[in-house]
Amino acid sequence: MTIETVTTAPIEGQKPGTSGLRKKTPVFMQPGYLENYVQAVIEGVGGVSGKTIVVGGDGRYFNDRAIATILRMLSANGARKAIVGQSGLLSTPAASNLIRTRHTDGGIILSASHNPGGEHGDFGLKFNTPNGGPAAENVTDAIFARSTEITQYKILSDEAPALDVIGTSTLGEMEVEIVDPVTDYVTMMEGLVDFDRLRALFKSGFRMRFDAMHAVTGPYAKAILEDRLGAEPGTVVNGTPLPDFAGHHPDPNPVYAKELFDLMASADAPDMGAASDGDGDRNIVLGKGLPVSPSDSLAVLAANLHFAKGYTTGLKGIARSMPTSRAADRVAEKLGVGMYETPTGWKFFGNLLDAGRVTICGEESAGTGSSHVREKDGLWAVLVWMDIVAARGESVAEILRDHWQRFGRDYYTRHDYEGIASSAGDELMADLRARIETLPGQSFAGLTVTSADDFAYADPTDGSVSRKQGIRVNFDNGSRAVFRLSGTGTEGATLRVYLERFEADLTKQDMDPQEALADIIAAAGELASIQQRTGRNAPDVIT
Repeated sequence: MTIETVTTAPIEGQKPGTSGLRKKTPVFMQPGYLENYVQAVIEGVGGVSGKTIVVGGDGRYFNDRAIATILRMLSANGARKAIVGQSGLLSTPAASNLIRTRHTDGGIILSASHNPGGEHGDFGLKFNTPNGGPAAENVTDAIFARSTEITQYKILSDEAPALDVIGTSTLGEMEVEIVDPVTDYVTMMEGLVDFDRLRALFKSGFRMRFDAMHAVTGPYAKAILEDRLGAEPGTVVNGTPLPDFAGHHPDPNPVYAKELFDLMASADAPDMGAASDGDGDRNIVLGKGLPVSPSDSLAVLAANLHFAKGYTTGLKGIARSMPTSRAADRVAEKLGVGMYETPTGWKFFGNLLDAGRVTICGEESAGTGSSHVREKDGLWAVLVWMDIVAARGESVAEILRDHWQRFGRDYYTRHDYEGIASSAGDELMADLRARIETLPGQSFAGLTVTSADDFAYADPTDGSVSRKQGIRVNFDNGSRAVFRLSGTGTEGATLRVYLERFEADLTKQDMDPQEALADIIAAAGELASIQQRTGRNAPDVIT
């Protein structure tokens, strides 16, 4: 065994965002790039000497080779043990579960979530702390600081063990345990939803389609839906993880999951449709002829969570990201539980979950989770929806429409302008910030601004403050628009515009969201000069 100390120098741009560091795959494959960042992570989290670290990813291109390098570096830096998903696979929620149940010192998760994979696609790496959740800002700041100062990294000369055989081996003085990536996750789900009730649901003739999008959730969905619950073979489609996700974006939205959306709008639609993303943390749920928006999904799940096996004692509270619609707020008010509005990024939910303030949380970007892990969990959300359907004896569409009648409907949409010039995105946001104080009273496309602010969040658990989290603009008809730049892309910038209006009138709750929000869409476009600044006549993706 030889530990090599390799002289290096800082590489520009290794600043982690809300979900770690994401770059094009060829960037990560450059000599020394991965090694520099992994060493910065190791040192930024206080070292790994004597520690146990979970390692796994979504199976995208370069996943296996990156894990081999990471294992050699963990060993060289004194780690006691690494727990690795077989073949390098671990969904993000499954990794969070392993970190928590095995009481490890954290985990390194390799994923770029819903971004495209393949040799010329995207790659990502993030560190999750011992609570199972993404590293907080003080940790990611420390990682970035080390990346700007690094002069050397350590790596073992020995080859890493094969990842495809379950069992235990040694790498230098570090133990490496290769585990089935699915088993522990299935056990956890069996304690949260009623498997017997779901088996009976499928026996009654219930049909569904789960699109795993050739991403990591395929083996998990097949093991639970088909093998354990008795869904007919073929219920899970695109279930084999592929390094390039079959050339598609593994993002369960109407553009990239179009085949599923078309099926659910057809005469031959099954009772329920669902999909997950690249690393298994996002989800979409669809009823016959009626997709469920992620914001509505959070609200419906919160209102009905007591039907699920693991939540019969009720909710402690609900949390949502600021851009997510206010539908969940109405549930919290009616149930008399706490409601928390946080910046985008699951790490903000982690503090609330650890403090016991909330039970369920979610983001409008197809992410929902609960106190069972410290990540959003796509398959969990789908299974809980099924448990609610089975317990209530109603369809997805019936449950959703009943929710609107009880709580009112928040018409909601998100418009994404992808890959715009970073300078254009920065200028648009800077201009909005400069005008915040003067916007109230001004009219755009017939709507008058009543208030505007730049969202800042004071964490009630640790007192930390996060500023510049998105521009909120409220209009005189009770609607709002939110503007922010996404931190999940790898090229240029993505401008996200979130638009929302509440409708209590039962006779006006069946409109198409784009039609219902047409005036707000026009006002937001005029207010921010979106077309002029981005050069786009329309958004690239509408959800």
